[in-house]
Amino acid sequence: MKLEDLPIEQAVGAILVHHLIGADGRKLLSKGHRITAEDVDKLRALGKPTIFVATLEPDDVREDDAAMRLARAVAGSRVELTKPSGGRVNFLATQKGFLRVNRNVLKSLNDLPGITLATKPGYSIVAPKKMVATIKTIGLALPASILRNAQAIVDAHGKAFDIVAPQIQRVAILLTGSENGRQRTEETLLPPIRARVEEIGAQVIAEVFCDEAADAIQKAIAGLVNVGAQLIIQAGETSVMDADDIVPRGIKDAGGVIELYGAPVEPGNLLLLAYRGNVPVLGAPGCVKSRETNVVDLILPRLMLGERVTKADVIEMADGGLLIA
Repeated sequence: MKLEDLPIEQAVGAILVHHLIGADGRKLLSKGHRITAEDVDKLRALGKPTIFVATLEPDDVREDDAAMRLARAVAGSRVELTKPSGGRVNFLATQKGFLRVNRNVLKSLNDLPGITLATKPGYSIVAPKKMVATIKTIGLALPASILRNAQAIVDAHGKAFDIVAPQIQRVAILLTGSENGRQRTEETLLPPIRARVEEIGAQVIAEVFCDEAADAIQKAIAGLVNVGAQLIIQAGETSVMDADDIVPRGIKDAGGVIELYGAPVEPGNLLLLAYRGNVPVLGAPGCVKSRETNVVDLILPRLMLGERVTKADVIEMADGGLLIA
């Protein structure tokens, strides 16, 4: 695409780069308008001997066509596209689920000249008809070579994003504490944990309370696994205070392996994550009782998708891990 200031008679067929305002102060011609012979008289009447326009090269693709071709290339499943306008296409979810973002592909696409692709944060819970991403071409046209490069990135490394349903559907809640504090513990912890699970589209299949003792925790975990729990969320009257505290001991006695204790996320530093075989055991800090975003909201979607979250994954959350406004 070539940008130049042309005599108005020579500008017929070229594309207007900026809005043109008429003598009445209103828009006469819009950016992106292709100059016609009839427009020449309008321009002459304004006293404009030249006009700043873009002339397309043979390989150039107009902005709306380019945006739509890119949108179709980068979007994964369960996503629909809006009509292009001004080089922009928005992406809407077609069903409830999680937004899964291929960050490497996203970065590579945005590194190409003239392409800007933005998504909501990865693992966001999305609803039908809600926007999850937007793509905007920069300039009035893109060379077809850029579109081919974008397609090659997707062909080699996958779509930039898609909507996925949770793989884990059966969740158990394990509360620990003293019998004296049981009622308050259940009243403050069960509703917010249950709500998080149900919002994601999973089912709470069991709610168990046991003494904060290693043997009681061991028996409770074994029992929950036996009834088909695919994920166990543990929370207690008091938070876990050490990697060798009572709750982690009970998890290990049940055959679990501690992945990490402590997360660079606030609220939620006292996070515990373990695995009993393929069943994650998420030791939620006290902040889980609040519906404000905390570490549980960052970890839970990934676990629900069946990902095996590692210590390294949690460490990466340090960038942006301060969730307090």
